[in-house]
Amino acid sequence: MDVRRAGERYPGGDAEAGIESFHAFSFGSHYDPDNLRFGAVIACNEERLAPGAGFDEHPHSHTEIVTWVVEGELTHRDSTGHETRVRPGDVQRLSSAGGVRHVERNDGDTPLTFVQMWLSPLTPGGDPAYEIVHGIADSTPYAVPEAGAMLHVRRLGPGERTAVPDAAQVYAHVVRGEVTLGAERLGPGDAARITDAEGLEAVGIVGAELLFWEMG
Repeated sequence: MDVRRAGERYPGGDAEAGIESFHAFSFGSHYDPDNLRFGAVIACNEERLAPGAGFDEHPHSHTEIVTWVVEGELTHRDSTGHETRVRPGDVQRLSSAGGVRHVERNDGDTPLTFVQMWLSPLTPGGDPAYEIVHGIADSTPYAVPEAGAMLHVRRLGPGERTAVPDAAQVYAHVVRGEVTLGAERLGPGDAARITDAEGLEAVGIVGAELLFWEMG
């Protein structure tokens, strides 16, 4: 298990424009050849947008982009004609495939925080696709077959336990709260890269929300 703390993330964004970003992997000008990806996961960004702030239209290609809102409401528009509002508990996925452009904004009156995870597809190219699942439950994993990955959402109260998926690779991200993962104690923004996970449990210390990517 390779634990990466929230404080180790690469800072980014544009504070004057109301954008704060914290990157778990090499991103933009923050290049680390030893931290390019884990399994299919090539980015796990914590984004904080002030009211009225956002990312103007920009392109993506050959990437599966999965977004999880922590607080607030995200406005999404893309070049395939989708315009949606993404709220806490929703999973949004944009398959950029051969190329797509999109806009992400906080059009609300309160701060917006979301986690955006990028996965590398097994086969590049193809046509862009979009999907949003509202109010995903703990018992319903979200499959991204294009990347050979499965997203599990887990919400724990104090003392509650959940099994980590037994898999060749698991990427775990703590959205909120605190948990123990094996012998490690993890807090908000902390992550663990787990190889050959078997019989591992996460236990809530305080109310917590976790994301697990199951791969391989």
